[in-house]
Order: sequence, then structure tokens, then C-alpha cells
Amino acid sequence: MSVFLSFEGIDGSGKSTQARLLAEALRARGLVVCLTREPGGSAGAEEIRRLVLEGAADRWSTETELLLFTAARRDHLEKTIRPALARGEVVISDRFADSSRIYQGLTRGDLRDTVDRLHALMIGMEPDLTVLIDIDPAEGLARAVARAGREMRFEGMGLGVQEKARDGFLALAATQPSRFRVIAGARPAEAVAADVLAAVLARL
Repeated sequence: MSVFLSFEGIDGSGKSTQARLLAEALRARGLVVCLTREPGGSAGAEEIRRLVLEGAADRWSTETELLLFTAARRDHLEKTIRPALARGEVVISDRFADSSRIYQGLTRGDLRDTVDRLHALMIGMEPDLTVLIDIDPAEGLARAVARAGREMRFEGMGLGVQEKARDGFLALAATQPSRFRVIAGARPAEAVAADVLAAVLARL
């Protein structure tokens, strides 16, 4: 059963944890799952990940950043996503194109049309289902900062960017209700996971 699922949400929303828990739950039901992430998910894309997630917040212009993310996504699509779907697997990606629509297309300028045209030209596919883990931006940012690490470039852009991102994700989900499922993330991980699994099993 090949199906493509993505998780979206602001930094610190818990989407990475939920993607992992969903993969475990589906494997326990006998499904073959490819759990992957963006930026990254393939050797080339992981190299680009280091470029875009580490360093100062102003390291790249938004336009350059968009091109880097698109290059990473194209490699991810070619090397990981399409082959796994061709094998009949369930692909779960921690972020996909919606993150570019929000972080490069909306929060730091108005590049949404450019994001969409580049996506149509170089990627040309959407997930079958996108789970949006929604959380208050201040709580999400506090979670993200608490875990710390090298990949803090977007967290370093501050609360304003996270607030714009949350609003953008919710607005995007409202325009595509057949693809998105919005799930409240400010709860125990097990409760969130139960709702995620129910939404995914309904889609499967």
C-alpha cells in the first residue's frame, strides 16, 4: 500500500516525535514504512540540510534559501520518496513542500507565487495526507530553544516568525481540507499520537 504522508507545524510543535510514533504504530500493524525528513532524507539533501539549518539567521537571503530547499527536496524525491512509493511503502516525511510555502513564501516576504511555480516545475507532487500539529508559537519556541543544538537557525529568527508561520499553516490547511488534518499539539504525546493514528487509519 503506497501512500505519502507528511507532518507540518512550527518549530517545537512535536511533529518529529509524532512522525516517529506514527511510523512505529503502522509498522506494528504490518505495514512497511519509510520514515524520512526535510530538509534531508537522502545523502545529498542531508548535506544541504547543514547549509540551511546551521549558522546565523541572516546567512542566506530568502530567495537563495528557497533554491537550496528545493534542491534538497528534488534529491529527496528522486532518491528516497519515489523509490519507496514504487515499492509499495508508506512514506512519512517530517516536513515537505508546505514548509517552503510558509517559511520562504510567507513569513519573511511575499514569495508564495515563486514557491508554487518552483514546486510545480521541480517537484510536482503533494502528500496524500498532511498532518498539521498545531501549537501556540510561544510554547513551540520555548520547546525548540530548550532542546537546543546546532540546527537553530530558524528558531533564532524569533517569535514573530513563528507566529506568522502558525497563522500561515492554519490558513493553508483551511484552503485544502481534504488533504490536511489539524491536530492540537499542546497535550501529552500519547494523546496527540492517538488522534494522529486515527486520522491516518481513516485515510488508509
